[in-house]
Amino acid sequence: MITLPETPPRKVVIGTMVYAMWGEHPGLDARLNALVGFIDRMAAEATKKYNIGLDLAVLPENAVTGETGDAPEKTSLLLEGKVLEVMGGAARKYHTYVIVPMTLAEDPVRGVYTNSNILLDREGKVIGNYRKVHLVAGADTDKLEGGLIPGKEFPVYDCDFGKLGIQVCFDMEFDDGWETLGRKGAEIVAWPSQSPQTIAPRCRARKHQYYIVSSTWRNNASIFDPTGDVIAQTTEPSSVLVKQIDLTYVIIGWQPKLRNGLAFTEKYGKAVGYRYSEAEDCGIFWSNDPKIPIMRMVRELGLELRAESLERNRQLQDRIRGGPPSPV
Repeated sequence: MITLPETPPRKVVIGTMVYAMWGEHPGLDARLNALVGFIDRMAAEATKKYNIGLDLAVLPENAVTGETGDAPEKTSLLLEGKVLEVMGGAARKYHTYVIVPMTLAEDPVRGVYTNSNILLDREGKVIGNYRKVHLVAGADTDKLEGGLIPGKEFPVYDCDFGKLGIQVCFDMEFDDGWETLGRKGAEIVAWPSQSPQTIAPRCRARKHQYYIVSSTWRNNASIFDPTGDVIAQTTEPSSVLVKQIDLTYVIIGWQPKLRNGLAFTEKYGKAVGYRYSEAEDCGIFWSNDPKIPIMRMVRELGLELRAESLERNRQLQDRIRGGPPSPV
């Protein structure tokens, strides 16, 4: 049997957005004011929907600087100074973590510019910087995003609500970052992007069992849960999306005792929350009562986690056939 601790609920309120930034940059003051305005709206929505504060605000790729073009030395900015002052002020005002994407002038003397995604804590201090690893080169050039330098690492940040990873746009097309973040225990992966994909993020969320939060320039911004479901989405231009999730959850597949989740409802009422898909024969379950952890509910109902079922069946299959199946 897989042993999971009886951990109390961990509610996290996440804000994301859709905002198009093509064309001429409006100037740093105007752009920062616009971005802070979106965070203002996220915080107000968190209060309206959940009567609590915002925990994480995710802005779209290159939100501060906009399009990089072919001359990053002209469009890139330093973090220190106005950018950190204004965005750090928003983090402090709402006591929230903020991901600030921008083309960063890391070392202008040496010509080092990066697609950077700076994570600020609730006091507006820099926790770290995820530098986009998989930059894009057009078919007719050897330059990566106009001359940027790709990152080398996939860090996971220990926030007070849980473990956070970041991937950016074209990173979606490569397995290494998503696999590394899963191995390091990421529970939420923020995905600032110009591309508004939904199929690939669903697959990655399900495979690695973490939440993915997209923040985009167009079409949609979405939140994907560890079953691969799109649990919240906005498609309106210049809109925000705010959703509360719980990082202490279990995934349970179909079994007679579960009755598609009704077993939980009958015994625990509003103390439990879940989304169950009859089409997928699977659901995600969490507790709304700190005194009754979700794993205690699972054991009291005599249910089996999906991971337990898979491992039990695998071992049984191997024993009966006399070993694992041939890979060739």
